[in-house]
Amino acid sequence: MEAKQRELLFKLAVCNGIGNLGMLKVLDFSMKYNNSTDFSKEEIIQIAGITTYQKLFTESWDHWSNNPEKLQEYYDAHSFITILDPIYPEYLKQIYNCPVLLFYKGNIELLQKKCISFIGARAASVYGINVVRQLIPEMIRHNLTIVSGLAKGIDSVSHQVTMQQGGHTIGVIGTGLDICYPKETAHIQRKMMDEQLVISEYPNGTGPRKYHFPMRNRIIAGMSLGTCVIEARKKSGTLITAQAALEYGREVFAVPGNLFDAHSDGCHGLIQDGAKCTICPQDILEEIQLFSI
Repeated sequence: MEAKQRELLFKLAVCNGIGNLGMLKVLDFSMKYNNSTDFSKEEIIQIAGITTYQKLFTESWDHWSNNPEKLQEYYDAHSFITILDPIYPEYLKQIYNCPVLLFYKGNIELLQKKCISFIGARAASVYGINVVRQLIPEMIRHNLTIVSGLAKGIDSVSHQVTMQQGGHTIGVIGTGLDICYPKETAHIQRKMMDEQLVISEYPNGTGPRKYHFPMRNRIIAGMSLGTCVIEARKKSGTLITAQAALEYGREVFAVPGNLFDAHSDGCHGLIQDGAKCTICPQDILEEIQLFSI
């Protein structure tokens, strides 16, 4: 990818008022016209289809344009790949609104591995934790990389069990990489930045916003061959990830639980809707082995 294109995409990523879809439109336009990057803010507003947030984008674009040294310093503080880089995950590239940029810390080569995501309740029960401990070691033995969202509960346990078993794991977060949210999982995030991989579509300094997490969930589902749900209430963020996986044509696995425990209502609903009822590692592996990149 041309250096000028990388610089343009980074500048767009740190500007307010333009979303990922707008950035995709700008990139597509650039590629159609000999990888051109010399766009005015007015042209970008038109190409990206910015309407409601024109003033916000204009102010942000002008701020960075008038402070090139600050922009360069901010650029140099990040490691990132773009959708045009060869290492960008092939499965993620197939989804609607795939992230233009992925900021990262850790072993970027893990993006080339076959992945399966494990997600579930933040208030995980002993039962849910034991399910993770039963399922993940066999995934590792079959060279699958475990993806999750570094949240409390099933997510963080999945990352921890994977590392304890000597496997590979990728955390996808909804903030900048310099921010640990929630604070309870900060030690896991830091360890993974050193030894595994943590990625985000948000630049440094970006704090948690409610809408960031459904966006984060589409990445978890999109880069994975399948998604395994362990404990989820009927209305939870976990089910957003499962729904995204279904929309992307990926396998969804749901672990049944106690009929009288609301933590399992979401899993039981998924099973009724066609997710694979999962009670042992082989239930996952026999489906995943049918996929090939």
